[in-house]
Amino acid sequence: MQVEFACPVCEHVCRLDVSSQGDGKAATDRLECPACDWGRDLPAERTDRPTDCLVCGCDDLWRQKDFPHAIGLMLVAVGAVLSTIAWAYHEPVWALGILLAFAAIDLLLFTFVSDVLVCYRCGARYRGVASESDPVYDHELGERYRQEAIRLSEKSPTPPS
Repeated sequence: MQVEFACPVCEHVCRLDVSSQGDGKAATDRLECPACDWGRDLPAERTDRPTDCLVCGCDDLWRQKDFPHAIGLMLVAVGAVLSTIAWAYHEPVWALGILLAFAAIDLLLFTFVSDVLVCYRCGARYRGVASESDPVYDHELGERYRQEAIRLSEKSPTPPS
């Protein structure tokens, strides 16, 4: 299992392999940031599938496709623009063909791109462990964690400039 997370101290993006090896030993016993001295010990009796976040300890994880959202939005925008241009030139067959081609690309991406588990609180991503039984994003739960982050940032003192 690969973990990608932003360091809670310096916000450096870290990627670590924390899966257990064939002999039952873990690849690593500790999450550490290479940019600062932050670290957190991993539970000794963990499995290859996390039930709670290894970075922040949150027990709420959700499943999403491991695909950059910006590229997905760009594909939708390009398909809409090309289809609109074809429609403006009075080519409805081309306009619909373009839309169907981009829908087919979207279907292929949805089918073949793997899932990742994401932590609601810290956004840590766990590759190689998500399954169909994992919950998808819950907007109510996401809003609760967003509001919690806002409250915590208001309470923490800001350093003087």
